[in-house]
Amino acid sequence: MRAFVCPALTDDLSGPGLADVPTPEPAPGEVRVRVRAASVNFPDILMCQGRYQFRPDPPFIPGIDVAGEIEALGAGVAGWTIGAPVVGGARLGGFAEQACLPAAGLQLKPDNLSWAQTAAYPAAYLTAYVALVRRANLQAGETLLVHGASGGVGLAAVDLGKHLGARVIATGGDDAKLDKVRACGADHVINTAGGFREQVKALTQGRGADVIFDPVGGDVFDESTRCIAFDGRLLVIGFTSGRIATLPTNIALIKGFSLMGVRAGEFGRQFPGKGAENLTAVRALATSGAIQPRVHAELPLSETRGALQLLIDRKVVGKVIVRPDL
Repeated sequence: MRAFVCPALTDDLSGPGLADVPTPEPAPGEVRVRVRAASVNFPDILMCQGRYQFRPDPPFIPGIDVAGEIEALGAGVAGWTIGAPVVGGARLGGFAEQACLPAAGLQLKPDNLSWAQTAAYPAAYLTAYVALVRRANLQAGETLLVHGASGGVGLAAVDLGKHLGARVIATGGDDAKLDKVRACGADHVINTAGGFREQVKALTQGRGADVIFDPVGGDVFDESTRCIAFDGRLLVIGFTSGRIATLPTNIALIKGFSLMGVRAGEFGRQFPGKGAENLTAVRALATSGAIQPRVHAELPLSETRGALQLLIDRKVVGKVIVRPDL
């Protein structure tokens, strides 16, 4: 089969490329899927650079979210049939014509979504769900501040936050992309080029945001601690800025807020029962139309490096999808 293989870790992604590799056989508890679509996520980039918390040894095939049809069952797999349209996730393997996925994490493809939309929602919306529902317990009427709102995870948080009844303030660094975020449901948008602290305070009558969703880190995290409400919840999602911020604990003490780390996949591994509930809840939201995964672009498997580069260059609003059948 053809696959996008990372043979060595490089900062500039010069190593990964298309290659012919053996078709994988599903291990016990796995299924092999004919990949119809796979979404690009920031962890894919970090893994190819050797900068993610999960560090596979090269060579490996990146790709977390996969939508496609089951074509083989591993030993012990029950409840699934050949040809079933499914969506699922794995730590590796998605950027290929075939991929093996854990059967326990599979969900049926929502009928109302295209293959691209189906691949677009699992990791992004699962992260948003674990962050906003499981960790922050976001309530209707609260103010949610979402940083990096034009990215796949950020836009998922905007979408889910509105569904949960929050007032959503979205930030980013590009006015054109922020206009699209507003069209996706954000109540207010702020360009962070001139800072955001005072605008957030003005929009909340000086109180600050109840919940802050931060996949950016660095200076954005630092400024977030200055515009969070008392008893607020600051969610650490990632560090796309490249700098891991530090928090002087006196600030948390004085302002009375909680700092919460979010690892959606690890949450499911630590609490399998809740993890299964999370998957079911997110699929129900997708199936009902309560959430609207946005696809920025669909590219063929041969252009996977270009798909990753779109994320690096901050040119994406929503999700970029790799399609082996294009």
